[in-house]
Amino acid sequence: MNLSVGLTSGLFQNYDTIQAEKRALNVDSWFLMSSPLPVASVLAAYLLFVLKLGPAFMRDRKPLQLTYLLVVYNFCQVLFSIYLCSASVESGALQSFYRNVFQPNNPSRIPLSPTLASASWWYFFSKLVELLDTVFFVLRKNQRQVTFLHVYHHTITAGGSWCFLKYLPGEQGLIVGLFNCAVHVFMYFYYMLAALGPSFHKYLWWKPYITILQMAQFIMVMIYTSSIIIFNDKLPTILSYFFLANAAFFAYLFSDFYKKTYNPNKKYSSVRGTLKLN
Repeated sequence: MNLSVGLTSGLFQNYDTIQAEKRALNVDSWFLMSSPLPVASVLAAYLLFVLKLGPAFMRDRKPLQLTYLLVVYNFCQVLFSIYLCSASVESGALQSFYRNVFQPNNPSRIPLSPTLASASWWYFFSKLVELLDTVFFVLRKNQRQVTFLHVYHHTITAGGSWCFLKYLPGEQGLIVGLFNCAVHVFMYFYYMLAALGPSFHKYLWWKPYITILQMAQFIMVMIYTSSIIIFNDKLPTILSYFFLANAAFFAYLFSDFYKKTYNPNKKYSSVRGTLKLN
């Protein structure tokens, strides 16, 4: 019984304190945060559209030309990602990474500040906006891009970021958000260039390096969360276990994608590989 209680308290370390900080900020009254129903409905509608209704609707129609919309959308995503990176740094993301990875014998915790909570909500909101990536694939009849990796990634990040802020907004989310948004700055800038048309494709040779950056972020998250699990008794380890498992699974999926897309034994040019993600 004592072992069970100890394990539970470790998994949910400082849970009551975090909940008190969240209540003080009245997070549950924020838009879409009062109940899981709205977010679950959005994700259900997303899956239904991109997997069934959308492809059926476009089956006998020509692909939509969304050039200007895509350029504006991706440019806004670049700016949004830069803002989220800045908010994560302001909330203490770099200090958390340095302290937990390079000074693990000095455990501490960053309280849930208004800046951290606000950044977490905007990060969650950005994941809802990013569902449009798949919608655009469907409307342009690029259904081959609607892979398990793509759909799973968008669904789990949207749902997971909501659960994070709703139930256990620990500081671990700062690093996950910072790395993810930093990669998205480059990724959406690439998408914007690709949307400008064939004349810009000669500048897209660096697409494989975005996938390498994505894999690197997962490795960094795994190092960070592993250090917290081992050394930091101030943070809820259940959150670290979730991020660790998710990062490991994504690292596997993205490495598999990289091998299949950029295998030198296959006839993929860098531009063809690039276009496969647009």
